[in-house]
This record gives sequence, structure tokens and C-alpha cells, in this order.
Amino acid sequence: MTDERRASLDVEANRKAQKWTMREKAGRVLWAMAQPLFAWSPRPLWSWRRQMLRLFGARIGNEVHIYPTVVVTVPWNLEIGPQSAVGDRAILYALGPISLGSRVTISQGAHLCAGTHDWRLPDRPLLKPPIVIDDDAWICADAFIGPGVTVGKSAIVGARAVAMKDVSPGRIAVGNPAVERKRGKK
Repeated sequence: MTDERRASLDVEANRKAQKWTMREKAGRVLWAMAQPLFAWSPRPLWSWRRQMLRLFGARIGNEVHIYPTVVVTVPWNLEIGPQSAVGDRAILYALGPISLGSRVTISQGAHLCAGTHDWRLPDRPLLKPPIVIDDDAWICADAFIGPGVTVGKSAIVGARAVAMKDVSPGRIAVGNPAVERKRGKK
């Protein structure tokens, strides 16, 4: 068998694999149909967007601010603690669980990606490793948090940083790939 034919079979195997249950597929279709009600809601309607996400299985705390331009892929995989905020154009790609603690800030354009593929296997099966952002952490503008990453309590992931490994509590991670630094005092 040629390499080209083997690669073709691997793609076919990946496409035929059952990555979602029928219930999950139905939920994703319903969420896609409800998305305009979320996205077109006026900015101050925080409670409306919280309720919509809860209706689709998300666990959302009180006083959470989620902007209307936020993209949530699978709401039932999302948990957000009280007094947290998710800014404009943030992406919560919750193929796997995404958990935000209390008073977490996800700034504009940040991307939390709880989905990947096992590149070591020829059919590249879908993986859904969880992301955990602990209490009082801040994910700055345009930062990327990769699958399986935990950002510790009071940690900061700097603007446009790419965190593919855990960030320790109280530290700041900057750059691509993100490197931890001590937080300086004023």
C-alpha cells in the first residue's frame, strides 16, 4: 500500500469516527440556532447571556459578564465562577471542559482551546483535554491557552502569550511559547 493510499484511509477513518453522541450533536445544532439571540443581545444584557448559557447546560455564577461577541462552542462543557468576565471576541472552544474560577478575567480576543488531535496516531483522533483557570487569574488580550493547561490562582498570561503548559499560581507568563516570570512590585 502506498503512503498516499494509507494517508487517505487515515483521513477516512477520522471522518467516520464517532466524536459526539447523538444528544451532543442535537445540542450543538440547537445551540447554533440560538446563537443569534446571544450574539445580537445588547451589551448590558449580562443576565440574558448568563441565562442562555445556563439553558444549554453551562454552570455560570452570579455577576458574570460575558460580552455578546464571545464565541462558546459547547456550552455544557463550560463552568464560570462568580464575578468573572469574558471580553469581546474571546473564544471558549469548549470541546472538553473549560472551568473558570471566581473573579477570572478573560480579555478581548483571548482563545481557550480545549480540543486537539493525537498527532501520534495516523487517524488523528479528537482529544478533549480540560482547561482550568483558577480564581483571580487574568488571561490578557489575544492570549492563547492550549488544551490541558491549568492557570494557577492569581496568575497572569500576558497579551498575545501562548500557554501550552501550566502556569504556576501567582506568576506571569509571557511570550510564545509562554515563559513564567516573577511578578514585579510597583
